Amino acid sequence: MQVGIWRVSRDDTSPLRFLLLEVLKKLMLAIRFFTTKRVVNEAAALTYSTLLAIVPILAVVFAIARGFGYNKYIEMWFRDAFQSQPQAADIIIGFVNSYLVHTKSGVFLGIGLVFMLYTVLMLINNVEMTFNEIWQVKKQRSIFRTFTDYLAMLLLFPILIVVTSGLSIFMATVVDHLPDVTLLDPVKRFLIDLLPYGLMSAMFIGLYVFMPNTHVKVRNVIVPGILAGVAMQWLQLFYINSQIWVSSYNAIYGSFAALPLFMLWVQISWIICLFGAELCYTNQNLEYYDYNTNTADISHRYRILLCAMIMSCICKRFDKGGKPYNAFELREETNIPIRIVNDLLYKLIEAHLVIGISSDEKGEQTRYMPAMNIEKLSLGVMIDSLEAQGKWKIDLAIGKHYGKLWGKAMEMRRKYLHESRAILLKDL
Repeated sequence: MQVGIWRVSRDDTSPLRFLLLEVLKKLMLAIRFFTTKRVVNEAAALTYSTLLAIVPILAVVFAIARGFGYNKYIEMWFRDAFQSQPQAADIIIGFVNSYLVHTKSGVFLGIGLVFMLYTVLMLINNVEMTFNEIWQVKKQRSIFRTFTDYLAMLLLFPILIVVTSGLSIFMATVVDHLPDVTLLDPVKRFLIDLLPYGLMSAMFIGLYVFMPNTHVKVRNVIVPGILAGVAMQWLQLFYINSQIWVSSYNAIYGSFAALPLFMLWVQISWIICLFGAELCYTNQNLEYYDYNTNTADISHRYRILLCAMIMSCICKRFDKGGKPYNAFELREETNIPIRIVNDLLYKLIEAHLVIGISSDEKGEQTRYMPAMNIEKLSLGVMIDSLEAQGKWKIDLAIGKHYGKLWGKAMEMRRKYLHESRAILLKDL
């Protein structure tokens, strides 16, 4: 079944069944990538970064809220968001208030300010790196775009929280002042209950679109964003409704129980977030995948063949003066799955056989062209460059093992590479 469903075309079955198969394939791919790439470990690393950055981030949020006169409301919003972790909420708010008091007195204007910026930027950078790994993006943001994007996020995120919390309070007030009509009561309750799901889903959708350093189509993140938002709200309800378990945990660990419970809640939250990112990736790239293709499973000989196919296309296009290929165009030209195309292009760049050209604009497709004169870029040069990657040195006394046959074997290899240099990649 795992192989068969990937060969079912739209014409082979009914539209409804084909849609269900598409959903199943996306889910299977997301689970496979989630487990093979050890995303749970990434969630644990992000949990550590979150613990370091949460107080500085909330200090900025509370400071901006006080500037707008929303300090009481933002605290209510925060306690409501952490209603499953009331002890952790009390501790964090205490830290934030102390942080703001000391900042006003000038204690943290030096090293403390640097540490605050470092922890926040480290968290954002770790999140970006994790999302880029999920999206198979090798290129990070430039220094300029990192500075501008991160600064915009630091400024907009607190304002967005303040505005959304104010909107929640406004809608709740409007609903409370509506006339008491029996038929409208279920509608009012439904709107109040639906609002947290909508805000949480919108937050995930924005995160999935903005964070990866590649073009993410909004239509492909709506459903994963909603699912992640709903899962987060269910996580909150689970923690709230499991007070018996929490009480027994408190009996064992006492006041220290707030920290491990909060860390567990943060890690599960990141797991939900990252699995939603995997769903976004598979949702956008399903048509380019074959379930049984994995670069690590490809033999060395076949990898050389695939690299030769890609290099041949790039060199031919360059020789004709055409526009360089991007990864998706190479996939269409060679029928090699896009995940393998991206991995092989990265290897070719590391071997200095290909260079990637792109502007600094997010979502701009990187295009690839030869890194040397195509009249010298032969099959032998490609094989030698790829096989020379890595360190060729190991502290072993291997010289004593050499004999006449070793010399003959090395001479045969040199002859093989020499003959291969007569075949130019543009002529393949």
